[in-house]
Amino acid sequence: MRPMKLLLAALALAAAPADALADSPPLDWRTKVRAFNIEHCKHPAWGTSHSDRDYALAKAMAATDKVALDDDVLFAAAYLHDIAAFKPYEKVELDHSDVAAELVGEVLAPTGFPMAKLPKVQAAIREHMYYRTPTVPESLYLHDADALDWLGAIGAARIMALADPNGGQPDGPAVLPMLKENLRDVPARVLSPAGKALMPAKRDLLAKWMETLAAETDGFKTL
Repeated sequence: MRPMKLLLAALALAAAPADALADSPPLDWRTKVRAFNIEHCKHPAWGTSHSDRDYALAKAMAATDKVALDDDVLFAAAYLHDIAAFKPYEKVELDHSDVAAELVGEVLAPTGFPMAKLPKVQAAIREHMYYRTPTVPESLYLHDADALDWLGAIGAARIMALADPNGGQPDGPAVLPMLKENLRDVPARVLSPAGKALMPAKRDLLAKWMETLAAETDGFKTL
């Protein structure tokens, strides 16, 4: 599948009703997990919409690469990988990926999730950030979907959403290093064949957006 068609297919999946996301009729545990995400993960940068995109794009990329994923593992990891970015689960001194991997069993156990699959969910969550190295297929495609979500127009939108609307920190200029870091570090960490096919267009779009923003703000001085 060509990169643009792949991205459009993933976006269509992400926009679909939650019940349409699974390959088979929705299981009750999935409804509970997504409801948990909606209740506890409220943030424009890494809330439910981010999980929707990660899940849909990971599925689309794996299908393009003809790699079979355990959809139970992918779904649980996609919707719970960022829970430790939110109170009361966050531990600021630790990486949110590691904290979430330790906590996820407590979240999943009451839902009816098939707990024999928990180790792979933990691996996918622990390894989802671009600076980690995936060890199972579900890790690889969640990792790449999450990395690609830091690039392109959505990457710019997510980072700018971190700016404090009340004038506190971080303000607009303070989030620029995050954009520059993503542009510098993320592209090389997209590892799957389908992810690599998508990456250049998303990288170049973010670079062009930053170039345009610099031109319109006197080199970011008036941002």
